[in-house]
Amino acid sequence: MSIEVKNLRHIYDKGLPTEQVALDDVSFTIDDGKLVGIIGHTGSGKSTLLQHLNGLLKADSGNILIDGVDITDKDVTMLEIRKKIGLVFQYPEYQLFEETVEKDVAFGPKNLGLDEEEIAERVKEALTLVGLDYEKVKDKSPFDLSGGQKRRVAIAGVVAMRPRVLILDEPTAGLDPKSHQDILQMVKHIHATFGNIVIFVSHNMDDIANLSDQILVISDGKKIMDGTPLEVFGKRDELKAMGLSVPRVTELMARLKEKGLDVDQDILDISKAEEEIVRVLK
Repeated sequence: MSIEVKNLRHIYDKGLPTEQVALDDVSFTIDDGKLVGIIGHTGSGKSTLLQHLNGLLKADSGNILIDGVDITDKDVTMLEIRKKIGLVFQYPEYQLFEETVEKDVAFGPKNLGLDEEEIAERVKEALTLVGLDYEKVKDKSPFDLSGGQKRRVAIAGVVAMRPRVLILDEPTAGLDPKSHQDILQMVKHIHATFGNIVIFVSHNMDDIANLSDQILVISDGKKIMDGTPLEVFGKRDELKAMGLSVPRVTELMARLKEKGLDVDQDILDISKAEEEIVRVLK
């Protein structure tokens, strides 16, 4: 499984006075098994891009190849594509609707036409992967759960379809610190279990740095950067010029360098930063 985006362009309200170019000549490649973070200021085109990868939006021009299949081709059956690609919207808990957790998570697998035994297996697997005890939550109403638990159930509903590509639009938005960290660990666990492509959007640069193999930077509908966390966050001044921040460790090491300390700035891990500061001070 791989994703190749070529010269993607999308225009909202085409031909009207409110016409807006949301994506402009965007190209990139994501290899199998990669965990990819997407960053950009509000309105940069991130969510529009995600919805193209799932086929919810159609491009005005350009191509999107998923596992070699061009999903922009009008003859492609999107049902088959969506079996491979799971998209979790921001605040997915608002889309919960069934009377029990088990029924809600089972909804997607049922639509795949799986038999009852396979559905039950997938529901148990998905709830376990998102860190919930199947026996404890299966008969509960999803609306009786905490905010963090509701979000896990909503994500489990997508995970139960075993997508080859899992897309998460700001999966930690609005959560308390503990739930925030729990969701991050959950994303790591799902990725390690399936070895699938995981794509996620976040405004938290520490999360992006800690989770990602590859980072895409989108600004005003254009892809500005594409690289590893060290490569992208090494361009601190360019990111700040776009109104974006950098991880706290990156900012700390840059400021120490500006103060005259000869520290290595290619560090994203707090423990390694601590070691480097101790080394320099000695």
